[in-house]
Amino acid sequence: MRLSSPSPRKRARIEIIPLIDIVFFLLATFVMVSLSMVKSQGVRVQLPQAATGTRQEAGDKGFTVITVTETGEIFINKKKTRPEDLLNRLKELKGKEGDPSVLLNGDDKAMLGRAIFVLDAARKAGIKKFALGTKPAE
Repeated sequence: MRLSSPSPRKRARIEIIPLIDIVFFLLATFVMVSLSMVKSQGVRVQLPQAATGTRQEAGDKGFTVITVTETGEIFINKKKTRPEDLLNRLKELKGKEGDPSVLLNGDDKAMLGRAIFVLDAARKAGIKKFALGTKPAE
């Protein structure tokens, strides 16, 4: 014989609405963090300011970043390159990508002659798409 309890028996329930809220919060956080990450292939330098600079769209491939530091060192996508090897590296790049886009990041205190050397080597390699990295003027 079964006796009934004076208090009704409660079944456990899984509330799904708070779970959905947490999942959407995590999704929104992930999206915001991933969008704020900028793909930077260059070495960190103090870029010069330009009031008329505009943001460049590089398409699917992106830019090949050539960085000239304050001391005159040259980096291609964070890999240090000797000046005498620069032309060969750029010719390899031209052979791989066909029509690459080059972003020249130069330190604010870098010598202009080194930047001209890099641009001249890129032209000799047959590269025609250039951009100069700047930061917005305050």
